[in-house]
Amino acid sequence: MPHGWEYLDLLAREAAVVEFERPLVAARTAGLSRAELADLEQAKAMALRVRALLERRRRREEELSALYETAGDLAGLRDVDAVLRAIVHRARTLLNVDVSYMTLNDPERGDTYMRVTDGSVAASFQRLRLPPGYGLGGLVALTGTPYATANYATDERFQHTAEIDQGVGEEGLVAILGVPMRLGSTVIGVLLAANRTERPFAREEVALLLSLAAHAAVALDTARLLSETQAALAELSAANAVIQAHSESVERAAAAHERMTSVVLRGGGVGDVAADLVDVLHGALLVIDAEGRPLANAASPGCATLDGPGDTTVGEAVAASRGEGRSVRRGELIIAAVVAGADNLGALVFRPDRTLSEMDQRILERAAQVTALLLLFRRTVADAEAQVRGDLLDDLISRPVRDPAAARSRAARLGLDLDAPFVLVAAGDDTGDGPGQRATSWARTFAAARHGLALTRDDRVALLLPGDDPAGTARQVARELGRALGRTVTAGGAGPSRGAAAVAPAYREAGRCLSALVTLGRAGTGAGAAELGYVGLLLGDRRDVTGFVTALAGPVIDYDARRGTALIRTLEAWFDAGGALGRAAETLHVHVNTVTQRLERVAQLLGENWDEPRRVLDLQLALRLHRLRGPLEPVD
Repeated sequence: MPHGWEYLDLLAREAAVVEFERPLVAARTAGLSRAELADLEQAKAMALRVRALLERRRRREEELSALYETAGDLAGLRDVDAVLRAIVHRARTLLNVDVSYMTLNDPERGDTYMRVTDGSVAASFQRLRLPPGYGLGGLVALTGTPYATANYATDERFQHTAEIDQGVGEEGLVAILGVPMRLGSTVIGVLLAANRTERPFAREEVALLLSLAAHAAVALDTARLLSETQAALAELSAANAVIQAHSESVERAAAAHERMTSVVLRGGGVGDVAADLVDVLHGALLVIDAEGRPLANAASPGCATLDGPGDTTVGEAVAASRGEGRSVRRGELIIAAVVAGADNLGALVFRPDRTLSEMDQRILERAAQVTALLLLFRRTVADAEAQVRGDLLDDLISRPVRDPAAARSRAARLGLDLDAPFVLVAAGDDTGDGPGQRATSWARTFAAARHGLALTRDDRVALLLPGDDPAGTARQVARELGRALGRTVTAGGAGPSRGAAAVAPAYREAGRCLSALVTLGRAGTGAGAAELGYVGLLLGDRRDVTGFVTALAGPVIDYDARRGTALIRTLEAWFDAGGALGRAAETLHVHVNTVTQRLERVAQLLGENWDEPRRVLDLQLALRLHRLRGPLEPVD
C-alpha cells in the first residue's frame, strides 16, 4: 500500500488521534529516506486537519440535531418542565460537562433561583438563590452578557458570597459557563454548564449554549402564553356559563311573570301562585298571613313540604324583609315579606332545593308582590261583600219589612235562607269604647264563613247566624271574639226565629239579654234569654211561659207525673218552710229523712247546684206558674 493511504483508512475508521502516529513510526523503522518521511509527515498533518474538520462537522451535526429535537419539543409542548429538563440535559451532553443547570429571575424577590439541574448531587446547590450581580449566574442575569471561567473559586471578576461559594464548593464545580435567556430585551434567566475540573470553553460552545438558552426562553414564553390562553379560555368558559345561567334565569323570570300574570287574570288565588312558583324555582313554599297562619303550602315533586315556619327567626326575617324591601336568607330558608304600602299582609317562606341566583330571588319577590295583590283583592271583595251583608242586616233591623219576598231574595243571593231557623247575637264589652275595627273585621269573617250577616250597631256587634241554639252560639261568639280582641266580651243570644220580619224583634231581645248579663254580673259570658230564668222570661218578646217552666222544673214535673211521687209538693213545702227540713216534714206529715231523700232525688233530676239562691228563685217562680197554668204533659 502506498505511503499515505493508511491515513485514509484511519479517517474512514474514525480512529483516535494517537493512531495517526503509527504510519510515521513504521516508516522510520523501515528506514525510509528523509524525503519520504517528509511526505509522510505532510500526509499525517493533512489527515489530522481532515479529521478535525470531520469532528467539527460531526459535532455541528449533533448540535443541530439537538436543536432540532428541542424545536420539536417546543412544537409539541405539553409539559414545560419536561422540555426544560431536556434542554438542560442536552446542554450537559453536547458540551460534555459534569453539571448543567438553569436559573430563573424572580420579579417579586428580585433575585434568581434554581429552576432545573442535571448532574447535580448537592442539595444546598439545588436550593441556591443568587442576588443580582452576585456569583457568575447573578452577574449574567444582571448584565445579560455570557460569562465563562476556567476556575470560579479563584476568579476575581465575580462577587463571591459565603452561601454561593459553599453551594458551588459542595457541588465541586470549578469551570462554569453561563449565558442569558432572553425574551426580547428582557433577561428571564440563565443557562449554565459547569465542570468539576478546570477547562476553557470555546466560542462554539458559548454559541451552542446560547442557542439552547434561546430555546429555553421560547419554551417558557410558550408555556406562559399557553397558561394565559388556558386562563383566558377558562374565563371565557366561566363567562359563558354565567351568561347561560343568566339567560336561563331571565327565561325563568319571564315564564314566572307570565304564569303569575295569568293567575291574576283568570281569578286564581294564593295557592295557584305558590304552585306556579315551586314549579319554576323548585323547592317547598309556605305562604303565611300577618299572624303567621298558613295560607298556602306547595312543594315541587320529591321535595318535602313546609308544615310551618318552624324557625323562631321567621318573624324577625319578615320584619327585615319588609324593612329592606327585598327577600332575606335565614339558614336554608328565604323569606319575602308580603306587603302593600305600610300594611303587613304576611310572607312567603321558601326552602329551595338548589342555589338560587339573584334573578331567582327577584322571581320570589315578584311572587310576593303578586300575592299581596291577590290578598288585597280578596280583602276588597270580602269588604264589599261584608258591607252588602251588613247593609241587609241593618235594613232588617231598622226598617219594617214591607216586602218579605224581596228581603228573602237579597238574603238568598248571599247564601242565607231566611225561612230556615236563625239566631241573633249581640256582643260587646263594658269598656264603653265600642267594638272597634278589629271586632268588626272578626264579626264579618265569622258570619261570612257561616253564611250569616254581621254589622256594628249601637256600639255592639250584631250577628245573624243560621241555627237553632242561641245560647250556644252566644257563648261561642263571646269566647272567640274575646280571644281575638284579647279582652272579655259578653254576648246575648235570641231565637231561633224564621222570616225577615222576625229579625228586628230577635235583635232587640238579644240586646236586652246582653244588657241583662252585664247587669246580673255575668259579663264576659254568653247566654240566651231562656238561660236567664225569670229575667229572660220578662225580657223575651214571646213570653214563652211553658218553655220557661219546662226548662226550670220540667224533669221534676215529669218524674211526678210518671211515678206518682210528691217531689213538687215537697219542694213547695221546703220553700215555704224557708229551707227548714223539720218544718217541711211537719207540713207534709212525713219523716225528716223522707224529705231529705226526696230533695236528693230533686238534685239528681235538676243537678247538684239546683239549690243555689239564683236558681232557687227561678225554680220557685216556675213552680208557681205551673200551679197557675195547670198540670204539664209529661216530658219525653
